Amino acid sequence: MTRNGTKARRLVVGGDTFLWSLRHTHRTLDDGRHTECCETLVLRLFRARGELRIAFRGGPGRTVPGGFPTASGMVGTAEGGWLNLHEPGTARALLDEARARGWRPDDPTRRELDGWALFAGVEDRRGTR
Repeated sequence: MTRNGTKARRLVVGGDTFLWSLRHTHRTLDDGRHTECCETLVLRLFRARGELRIAFRGGPGRTVPGGFPTASGMVGTAEGGWLNLHEPGTARALLDEARARGWRPDDPTRRELDGWALFAGVEDRRGTR
């Protein structure tokens, strides 16, 4: 289990085991509508203290799930690119892209990266662009 109760999934890369999970957050307005939706993929090396949070926040030209018409875990751009954050291959590509940009899995701190800054690199790694 992750620290907030969401079940973590295993991802084995070489000899290392990582745990990853997906979280959705938003702000609820008085009328019940949601705003400021954010999908966050959380990665950490098994038995390590630190973690990496890769956040995809909604905004102009950026789509994150908040109900119809977008499915849970799907993030996309106005240019037509989409990533499914529930897919292990996407989690692996995000891990690889973060490591290529300097994230160290053995770092004991919590670090957050803007997922949109990694988006094109992940599309390239997945062959979806």
